[in-house]
Amino acid sequence: MSIIDKAQLLGFRSQTRTQSKGLNGSLVEFLNESRQNKITIFLSHKHDERTELDATIQFLKQIGVNVYVDWLDEEMPKSTSGDTATRIKRKIEENQKFIFLATEGAINSRWCNWELGIGDTHKYIHNIAILPVRDDSRSYSGNEYLQIYPSIEYVKPGSLTISNTNNYLEEGYYVLYPRDSNGSRQFYDLYSWINRW
Repeated sequence: MSIIDKAQLLGFRSQTRTQSKGLNGSLVEFLNESRQNKITIFLSHKHDERTELDATIQFLKQIGVNVYVDWLDEEMPKSTSGDTATRIKRKIEENQKFIFLATEGAINSRWCNWELGIGDTHKYIHNIAILPVRDDSRSYSGNEYLQIYPSIEYVKPGSLTISNTNNYLEEGYYVLYPRDSNGSRQFYDLYSWINRW
């Protein structure tokens, strides 16, 4: 699994809007956008990592999707309870795709891992993906279970060939599936994966 550099992800914040709005202003603007006729994504993330969340939303908005963020849901209970878990579970089922923003903090979060388990049950394997993000390019030691999921990866020019050919993938973001028993990987460019199934 190729890890996306955190600085690369945060670059989407400045590409799509000015920093003067601030994080809360950006999230409110996102909440008020049109939701009609868009693919819906449940975005599992660590709640206190709002900068990473904002950057990921900006990244996904470029594809024209609707991202569900649980704490922006006005119908979510004010204090965490069993009702919170029930509503999150229902929202994971309702949204067409599930993306786990796999920061170090999210991987260590009990809630995020619980959401991943629910996503696994309802979205595996074609409608779930890991978005691995770190400050460095080290792998997630001790969390090898993440390897069973498709991952969103940035492919550099000339770095990944199409199976059994000498043709390289074009530069960009792809969803790469885990290797099969023959060592091959199924892949889709991110836009195609979002609009598939």
